[in-house]
Amino acid sequence: MSPKHYRGDPAPRSSREDIAKKAARYLPQGSAVNLGIGIPALCANYLPKNTSIRYHAENGLLGYQELWPKGEGNPNIMDAGGNFPKPIAGMAFFDSVESFNMIRGGHIDVTVLGALQVSKNGDIANWMISSRGIGSIGGAMDLAENTPTVIVTMEHTTTNNEPKIVGNCSYPLTSKGCVNLIVTDVAIIEVIYSDIDNIQLLLKETAPGWTKTDVQKITAVELFQHLPKA
Repeated sequence: MSPKHYRGDPAPRSSREDIAKKAARYLPQGSAVNLGIGIPALCANYLPKNTSIRYHAENGLLGYQELWPKGEGNPNIMDAGGNFPKPIAGMAFFDSVESFNMIRGGHIDVTVLGALQVSKNGDIANWMISSRGIGSIGGAMDLAENTPTVIVTMEHTTTNNEPKIVGNCSYPLTSKGCVNLIVTDVAIIEVIYSDIDNIQLLLKETAPGWTKTDVQKITAVELFQHLPKA
């Protein structure tokens, strides 16, 4: 899919594949990583060289890596989003009950999730659009509450170019204070939890052609490049 470019943008925004590639850089060696539906699932195709990671899907799959291209693969082996992972030695299959036991038992190190909104406090909303009256929880709540590291991959704004990083989420929450890193089509932002009353968003990287000022214009909360002194 081609990168989006809204009026007023200083440069094109990164593609969904580029977002996934950047997020994959932050996956720790040897970790068990759950990939959500959409952009998160694409991380499987961008594992850095010499990195060993066991990807997990809540429908009952552990140990996969690269995905088959669209139209290829074995329909009996799929992740939670309907993608077909390529079979590799050591890949394990089990039922969804056991899969959720792994999540709730704290055996997944990192989860990569999509989001409708992320708040300045690290809250995430990703399961319900109230105006539509429909939603899909899936495994997001369990993952956000029970995984030590939560990475969000998403486009920085809505289709109307409204900020998705906001002061407070207007959509029903999935989990509070859980997000550690936000990777969007224009920026990489770390959520710094100094204490419960001092949570700050640190701008770590911008897309090519973008500056902090450009990113700030489409972000509803203050971003820091250097954390202010206590």
